[in-house]
Amino acid sequence: MATIDELIQIVVQFRDERDWKQFHTPKELAIQLVLESAEVIELMQWRSGQELDEHLAENRELVADELSDVLHSVLLIAAEMKIDLAAAFKSKMAKNAVKYPVEKSRGSAQKYTQLDP
Repeated sequence: MATIDELIQIVVQFRDERDWKQFHTPKELAIQLVLESAEVIELMQWRSGQELDEHLAENRELVADELSDVLHSVLLIAAEMKIDLAAAFKSKMAKNAVKYPVEKSRGSAQKYTQLDP
């Protein structure tokens, strides 16, 4: 299994071989991230329940491609901004654990601001 650092090396090398760094500012990459995320949503739009489950199963490779496009954007933003994604993710999960304690949030879809004190 590849590490986050290995994936970043892959996307940066791909970008650099094509001289695309000039186009990959954090702003442009954030726009790309939103657009690619919308393509993931588009695969699910207007479907629910069993129809959605079947559609996603039939289009698993397309879902994987679109998720990979999202990850591509995330990795390049992290590379450009010199963010250690693994450390940032662990830190964010620790913050989430405080905001969403198991005893208050288990089985609830409520935002942390709506959980009982």
